[in-house]
Amino acid sequence: MQTRLAPRYQGNPIAQEAEAILRSCVHCGFCNATCPTYQVLGDELDGPRGRIYLLKELLAGEEARETTRLHLDRCLSCRACETTCPSGVRYGRLLELGRHLQNSALPRSPDAVLKRRLIRAIISQLQRLRPLLGVAQALRPILRDPVARTLPAPTPVPRPIPVTSPRRGKVLALAGCVQSVATPRTEAALQAILAKLGYTLLHGTGAGCCGALSLHLDAWEEAHAQIRRNIDAWWPAIEAGVDTILISASGCGSVVKDYGEILRNDSHYAAKAARVAALARDPSEWLYAHRDELSQATAEQARIAFHSPCSLQHGQRIQGLAEAILQRLGYRLLPVADSHLCCGSAGSYSLLQPQLAQELRRRKLKNLEAEKPQWIATANVGCQLFLAQATQTPLRHWLELVAELL
Repeated sequence: MQTRLAPRYQGNPIAQEAEAILRSCVHCGFCNATCPTYQVLGDELDGPRGRIYLLKELLAGEEARETTRLHLDRCLSCRACETTCPSGVRYGRLLELGRHLQNSALPRSPDAVLKRRLIRAIISQLQRLRPLLGVAQALRPILRDPVARTLPAPTPVPRPIPVTSPRRGKVLALAGCVQSVATPRTEAALQAILAKLGYTLLHGTGAGCCGALSLHLDAWEEAHAQIRRNIDAWWPAIEAGVDTILISASGCGSVVKDYGEILRNDSHYAAKAARVAALARDPSEWLYAHRDELSQATAEQARIAFHSPCSLQHGQRIQGLAEAILQRLGYRLLPVADSHLCCGSAGSYSLLQPQLAQELRRRKLKNLEAEKPQWIATANVGCQLFLAQATQTPLRHWLELVAELL
C-alpha cells in the first residue's frame, strides 16, 4: 500500500511504525472473510481492510473523526485476519498504534475515559477485584437474571497436591488477575498436573496482571509498569535456572510472549523482557511434550466441544495441541463450525461493545452446542466466563479435564 505521512507525523516513531505496517498490505480483502465484526455488520469499514484505509487517511493528515474511532473500537483485536493474511500484515499491532494516534488527535469524552479507567482499576488490581467479586458472589442468590448470570459462582479450590513423583524441576506460572479470583480451579488443575509429572509450580512474589488490559485500552505506561513488575517478580527464579513460564490463560500468554517486543526500547528491561518472552509457554505446548506421561486412565468418550480462544489460535498461533491431549486421554471432541471466529469476550470488549459481543456469543454457542456436548472446554478465562453467562452447558478450562484423570 502506498502511504504518505502528514507533516505533523514526520519524525513520530509511532506513526512511522504504523506506516511501515500499512505498506505491507496489498488490499486483497482475504482478511474480511475471517473478520467476526464484518460477518455481523457487513460494513467494509468494520473489517480489517476498511480500518486500514481509515488509518491510512489519519496518517496522511485527514482530520480525526468520531466515525473513525467507532470503527476502530468495534474491532475485537482477535487477530483472525493475521492468520488469514498472505502478506503477513501485523494488524494487531497496527490497531494499537492507530488507536493511540486517534486518541492523541481526538481525545475521548470524559465519561468514556472514566469508564475505561474504572475497568482497568478494578479488573487488573487483585486487591480491588477480589473483595468486590466476593461481595457480588455473596449477593448472587438474591440477584435476578441476567445480572446473576454475569457473575461466576463461588468455586471451592482443591487442596494443593504435593509432588510425589521424583522431583524433576520447577516451573514458573502466571496466576493472573481475573483467573486467580474467578476460576481458581484452573491454576489448581495445572498445579496438580505438574505435581504428577514431578514439577513444583512457582509464582514470583509480586507478579500480577500481565498488562494486556491496559495495553489494549491505550494505557501504555500503565501496561509497561505491570510488565516490569512481573519481570522483576520472575527474575530471581530465572536466574536460579527455571527455564519455563506457563501461562494458563491464553490471552495473558499472548501478551507475555510479546514482552520483548513491547519493551524493546526500554534500556533497562529490553534484554530481560526478551528472555521472559522466550521462556513463556502455553500449557498445551509444554504438556504436549509430556503427553505420554500424563495418565493411563481414559475419559470414556466424554463428549467435548472445544472452543479455541483467538489468543491461542491467532495470537500465539497454536492450533490442535490441547485438542490432541484431550483426545489422547479419551475425550471425544465434537466438530465445531466456524471455530476460527471470536466468541465476543475479547478482554474488555464485552463490557465496551455489549451488543456486538452478545451477537458473536450467540453465534458461537449455537455452533458449540450443535452436537449436544457434555462440556464446553476452552483455554482462556475470558471466554470461559463470557460463554458461561448464556448457556446451560458447563464451561471448563481444558486443564481441569486433564487433571481429573490423574
